Amino acid sequence: MTGSRERLEALTSWHHDWSGLRVAVFGLGVTGFSVADTLAELGAQVLVVASRADAERAMLLEVIGAELLEEPDLSAPPARLVEFDPELIVVSPGFHWDHPLLLWADRGDLPVWGDIELAWRLRDKVAPPGSGNSPADWICVTGTNGKTTTVQLTATMLLAGGSRVAPCGNIGVPVLDAIRDPQGFDVLVVELSSYQLHWVNRNRGGVLSPYSAACLNIADDHLDWHGSMEAYIAAKAKVYDNAQVACVYNRADQNTLRMVEEAEVIEGARAIGFGLDIPGPSDFGIVDGILCDRAFLEDRRNSAIELTTLDELAEAGLAAPHVVANILAASALARSYGVEPQVIRDVLTAFRLDAHRIELVRVEAGVSWVDDSKATNPHAADASLRAYPSVVWVVGGLLKGVDIDQLVSAHAERLRGAVLIGVDRAALLAAFERHAPGLPVLEVEADETEGVMPLAVRLAGGLAREGDTVLLAPAAASMDQFTDYAERGRLFQAAVNEFFGGEADDDEPASRPPGA
Repeated sequence: MTGSRERLEALTSWHHDWSGLRVAVFGLGVTGFSVADTLAELGAQVLVVASRADAERAMLLEVIGAELLEEPDLSAPPARLVEFDPELIVVSPGFHWDHPLLLWADRGDLPVWGDIELAWRLRDKVAPPGSGNSPADWICVTGTNGKTTTVQLTATMLLAGGSRVAPCGNIGVPVLDAIRDPQGFDVLVVELSSYQLHWVNRNRGGVLSPYSAACLNIADDHLDWHGSMEAYIAAKAKVYDNAQVACVYNRADQNTLRMVEEAEVIEGARAIGFGLDIPGPSDFGIVDGILCDRAFLEDRRNSAIELTTLDELAEAGLAAPHVVANILAASALARSYGVEPQVIRDVLTAFRLDAHRIELVRVEAGVSWVDDSKATNPHAADASLRAYPSVVWVVGGLLKGVDIDQLVSAHAERLRGAVLIGVDRAALLAAFERHAPGLPVLEVEADETEGVMPLAVRLAGGLAREGDTVLLAPAAASMDQFTDYAERGRLFQAAVNEFFGGEADDDEPASRPPGA
């Protein structure tokens, strides 16, 4: 194993010799397939181990010359995996750190990488040594909430500023696909989940050094995976390791400040704070309704650069406080890469949020119906609830071991009522009984996916009054009753439109359905 480990430590370029390396890939989702495809292209021997395999990906594995071991019971290492005798394991983010196969690897002193480490080692595919080209810089973004919006904003700003850029990672496009794109990029904006960060910076030769990095916020989430809040924070903190230019942190979140203070960075890297208050020198913030940069200018102690205004953001549907915070973080990352302020302002004039992120579905009889299905944990739901003064809250799903009491207590006064969905309704019901005992709380007991949202919408419509917002902000994962948060949001929108007799028509006056 010593010889294999030495070989692995030296494999830090696409242009090194990976041929014949025996690699077991754990998982066959989008990430797992990108790992297998990459390693097969490099000439490695690849065994993919999965409890279940998508038929199309299984067929493609055969085409690229990788072997599939589909075994529903992975409570012990299958005989074929043991026989394969891997020199390296590359694990998909969905595999829990104490999965039996990973414990087996640990007992055998087998090196384990994640897809992010593999991508970092291979990032020079289209910029080989001696070519005069450099591998793309990485700007890394993590946080409990707001990652995808911030990555999209940052990438859009960089593109408008003239850079060749790709948003990738947890946002949906595997980093390994981005680094293999033949056109090449100047910079990758990489969304990193806590699962991915858990596996980075563990092995010699594969330690990341991002150009700039940001942790947007920290709140209870995925504690069932990490085991404790301390472990979750430690994973997130890795985003700042070896940052070269800017460590962007949230002034309102002391966890992110401590991360930056404790990070080992490249000499000269700066701490850049963002927040919804007045910025200090080296910060981004708001003064009299104006979003300001006091970090990337010569006289930052006495002046600031205007980026945009809250009024302009409101016109673009971007004025919710948590969205403004994401805009400030993205602006800081873009400015660290040299994007001009006017470019940022122009981008914000045209930028629109993705579907299922505080998305207004329709307004009927003075009631707004809003889809924030992306609010998959209490921290995200908290930000969403704070944007509206009077709410009928559609909430519930898989709570992932997170305590909901604080969220219910914090927003009891703004609630007209609540409609509970999902398998963890009992915990929600108990929280409402403790913290909002007089509040109307209705349960959706439908078992079939298709029946959940029509009933939830009907119940919410009965509670809502003029001036209210019916808000789908579940504070929970969706996989108990839906494929993902997107399906949950789509079905909510469809149920809302069906409730009011079809798609909204801008030319027709809004009205409530008969009997509502």
